[in-house]
Amino acid sequence: MASSRLLCLCPASWSTPILVRFFEWFGDFGRFCGRLARTGFAPPYEREEFVHQLSEVGARSLLLVGLAGAATGVVFSLEARDSLLRFGAKPLLPTIIVLSILKESGPIITGLIVSGRVGASIGAELAAMKVTEQLDAIEASAVDLYKYLVATRVLACVLMLPLLTVAADFCGVVMGWVATTLTDPIPLRLFVNSGFARVGFNDLLPATLKTAVFGLIIGLVACFEGMRARGGTAGVERAAASSVVYASIFIILADVVLVRIILVFFP
Repeated sequence: MASSRLLCLCPASWSTPILVRFFEWFGDFGRFCGRLARTGFAPPYEREEFVHQLSEVGARSLLLVGLAGAATGVVFSLEARDSLLRFGAKPLLPTIIVLSILKESGPIITGLIVSGRVGASIGAELAAMKVTEQLDAIEASAVDLYKYLVATRVLACVLMLPLLTVAADFCGVVMGWVATTLTDPIPLRLFVNSGFARVGFNDLLPATLKTAVFGLIIGLVACFEGMRARGGTAGVERAAASSVVYASIFIILADVVLVRIILVFFP
């Protein structure tokens, strides 16, 4: 009896259920993605729902993304100015601000902000439909759930993330100039010319387009978590929370991989 109690307290026994749930989650997620790929993007298409989701993902996230980008530009301006003054490299301030925002800060912040707003919204919406049996009613009406609910949301996230990133980059650069000119006045035209003088195709386009992968992650994870919800209102809460957590983790991991790939193909 004593030995069995000690076995229950063993760390290995704690990790086993976690590992099982870990592999079960990825297995279910793989089947979900496989079914979406088979049936979700075949005609006929749900154009009205797709346009609605473009508005939900893009227009309703624009203000929050713009504010986040603006705050990033101000912070970079304040921090970079003090650092560059120590090394006598103050003329490089516009370039540092522009490159930092365009290459990394703008895309990753946009991905995380949209993950928090859109991921939670999609996860909670589909979870509420699941626990109230609305999904069963839709399916009973001969409507493909993956085509009507999942494909439209995933495509909207994929298409809108790069556009939201451009908006965040724009706000970041403009507010970076505002913060800079408050301490050391510099014309906007000179700031832009100096900042973009060393920015090329390899710096702007790959970093912006990689956010389409972030959008794919957000859409897939949020829809998957929403459609597997259980347990009433508590299940809706869990689905919304897990959508944000999982999507944010996968975005950070994907960013590490994508940055390495971009450096290889666009040195």
